Amino acid sequence: MQVQIGAVIFDMDGLMLDTEPLYRAAWQQAAIGLGYVLSEATYSRMIGRKTENAEHLMFDEFGPGFPIDAFRQGYRKLESEFQRSPLPKKRGLDALLDLLDSRRVPKAVATSTRRIVAVAELFATGLLHRFDVIVTGDDVTNGKPAPDLFLLAAERLGIDPARCLVLEDAESGVIAAHRAGMQVYMVPDLQPPSPRTEQMANRIFGSLDQVAAHFEMSLAPPRPTQ
Repeated sequence: MQVQIGAVIFDMDGLMLDTEPLYRAAWQQAAIGLGYVLSEATYSRMIGRKTENAEHLMFDEFGPGFPIDAFRQGYRKLESEFQRSPLPKKRGLDALLDLLDSRRVPKAVATSTRRIVAVAELFATGLLHRFDVIVTGDDVTNGKPAPDLFLLAAERLGIDPARCLVLEDAESGVIAAHRAGMQVYMVPDLQPPSPRTEQMANRIFGSLDQVAAHFEMSLAPPRPTQ
């Protein structure tokens, strides 16, 4: 069955770019440098969230005396070092973007990442020009799992949220898309789908290749211009 989607909204890290392992390493190394061990379980709770919200979880884990300023300085330095190397794109991303372009489907990025970092990453990977709208964590007060990022992306695209489809890799993003009243497809990265996300996601795919194959069959072709 062919369907008409008004727009597709992409998460960035972990969905389009294979950067989550780099950020995880930066945060864990910075914590170790200060004498703390950031567990996989704790880091998984941070995926997809605004930086300040993720930092707040460090206080939950290690107490109010955690040296957040030194930690922030440490992980940002490591992130900058990692970003000097080419950032890997997820398999199937370019083909998916080409398909959406051929069907004339508007596209947006809605990422919790800070704008200065997000724009730099999208530019470095040749993706910045491929999106109609870029919304970042700096643009909203409440990050994922609040729906604000996705609702702002829909507003800037001029598309009803109910006609938007979100592509996400993390639970916080799936919840945010669901709360925004949008369809959401999950392509898990570091975080396997929980029973909650399995219930909220309209579909779960193993890769962007699979998403593209699904769209190839289901997306309605563009209407001919008069």
